[in-house]
Amino acid sequence: MIPDHVEVAIIEVGRRLDRQGLVPATAGNFSIRLDARTLAVTVSGRHKGFLRPGDVMVVDIDGRPLTAGKRSSAETLLHCGIYRKFPEAGAVLHGHSIANTVMSRAAEGESITLSGYELLKAFPGLPTHEAEVSVPVVENDQDIPRMQRGLDLLWDGMAEPPPGYLIRGHGSYVWAADMPGALARLEALEFMLACEMQERRMR
Repeated sequence: MIPDHVEVAIIEVGRRLDRQGLVPATAGNFSIRLDARTLAVTVSGRHKGFLRPGDVMVVDIDGRPLTAGKRSSAETLLHCGIYRKFPEAGAVLHGHSIANTVMSRAAEGESITLSGYELLKAFPGLPTHEAEVSVPVVENDQDIPRMQRGLDLLWDGMAEPPPGYLIRGHGSYVWAADMPGALARLEALEFMLACEMQERRMR
């Protein structure tokens, strides 16, 4: 059983991100941790701007469905990987935008550096814009378990958890303690990526 407030939060974030063009067609997926072993996640194949009650299901921490007759995206395993690695994570958002797609394709290395933006303060541990953040860019892979194993190795080698990551040519992932926090981080990341893309056009 999914608590009503969890389903409402997921439906509302879908509508908001759709209005901003961050989840076109049936792209993207969202989740909220229910407890240490389960999460509520959007079902596969639904347009996130038109989610309705019943378009959210429960899976376990390994991605196995616990709601009969419903299927989530294969990318649910990436949500599960975040929840397993970061116990403080309470919500995960995955979006597809023009900015994150273009900038991740254009990135020459394994990260994109964002520096000097006021909205860096949306990320944990950054009380001022006088900072920079490296957002990892990982290669797209249809083998989701293999991609998650690569992410686990990446995170194990980092001194601090990243604010999120990009899948090259695919989309962005962010997480936070709750849905409002995850929404703020996704909007901040997408805004800064759009600024970076615009700056490149002006050079």
